[in-house]
Amino acid sequence: MPRALAVAADLPRPTRPPAQVTGAVHRVLARPEYHYPGPSLFERVQKAVVDWLAGVLTGVVGSGIGAWIAIAVVLALVAFVAWRLSTGVTRDPGRGVAVSGVRTRPAADWRVEAEAHERAGEWRLAVRARYRALVADLAGRGLLHEVSGRTAGEYRAELGANLPGAAPSFAGATELFEGAWYGRRPTAAAEAARFRQLADRVLQEAG
Repeated sequence: MPRALAVAADLPRPTRPPAQVTGAVHRVLARPEYHYPGPSLFERVQKAVVDWLAGVLTGVVGSGIGAWIAIAVVLALVAFVAWRLSTGVTRDPGRGVAVSGVRTRPAADWRVEAEAHERAGEWRLAVRARYRALVADLAGRGLLHEVSGRTAGEYRAELGANLPGAAPSFAGATELFEGAWYGRRPTAAAEAARFRQLADRVLQEAG
């Protein structure tokens, strides 16, 4: 304990008020890279159903055969509903996740934003902005239909059909974007430079 007190005494005195430090921490944690998506509506409903069934099963332990028959019927109905939902709304896994927060903006605006993020060392945001610039450029050439809510996989499939020669480079750029933005892979200057190279190849092929 005396040693710990001695070490603490050697530490420099804080120069910033606690409220300012707290505000800075909150601003940093509010940035997009620290936001993690919560469970989906389906996952929340699924958990609620499982919790309810667990409670019901706990309540009927030791009850007569009639209670168990009722539980079996309920379980069968739940399984049927889950099967119908899974067969009716399952997406093509090749389509990927939806590109969220899409705003129709000129490619030049997205590039200005990307350059600002690169100067600040915000590489994930830079890759996202350059991906949006690439999509906007291709949409301007009539090679993609830029629509809010479309997935990166849908853009990849559409470009593969409209401009096969650029498909490999666009697929590589898309993988970098999805890995950085959705997969939260480590993203730095090297990944941003690689994305720019792939985007340049796509645009050269597009003419």
